[in-house]
Amino acid sequence: MVDVFYALHGEALPREHRPALAQALERLVPWLADPSQAGTHRVNAVAGTGPTALLSQRSRLALRVRRARVAELAPLAGATLDIGGFALRLGSQAQVRELLAHSTLYAYLVASREDDELAFIAAAEQELERLGVPCRTICGRRQVIDLDDAPLVGFSLMLDGLSPAGSLRVLEAGLGPHRRLGCGIFVPHKSGAAVRA
Repeated sequence: MVDVFYALHGEALPREHRPALAQALERLVPWLADPSQAGTHRVNAVAGTGPTALLSQRSRLALRVRRARVAELAPLAGATLDIGGFALRLGSQAQVRELLAHSTLYAYLVASREDDELAFIAAAEQELERLGVPCRTICGRRQVIDLDDAPLVGFSLMLDGLSPAGSLRVLEAGLGPHRRLGCGIFVPHKSGAAVRA
């Protein structure tokens, strides 16, 4: 797996844009819906609570995809997406970055079938055990995404004390469902030392 970045040109998008973004991307590249092939990172927008999220000049679309399929992302280059009535144009040049092992990883949201923090941690640790990845789990805040059919519940999650092999395994596999909505995708975190105490 590698990360593929596109510049985002637009002023704003809906605060809850994940389903609309996934649908717009999958219209151009249908296999992005397959969690074994791809995931979509959350878009970093200006913090706030209103229904509209402003984009900064540094906002990017980031996809985690299988290396062998990067060339198949060509339809996205320069494309204009309709995200809930907001036009969002992607940059014409993709930037590909290798995944690098870090001892501490963080996911902004890991979707959960459990609404309880302890049950969520237990499920996450079982999934990590199946991956053969020992580490320390640190649960963050509970979050809810309003989807059309039902709310999606999850928690932010930090993994600390990862081996290089375990770190790469988590980066490539992720945790939990809904990768197309940006859930369960981990990125390096620099402040692991602060939580080891």
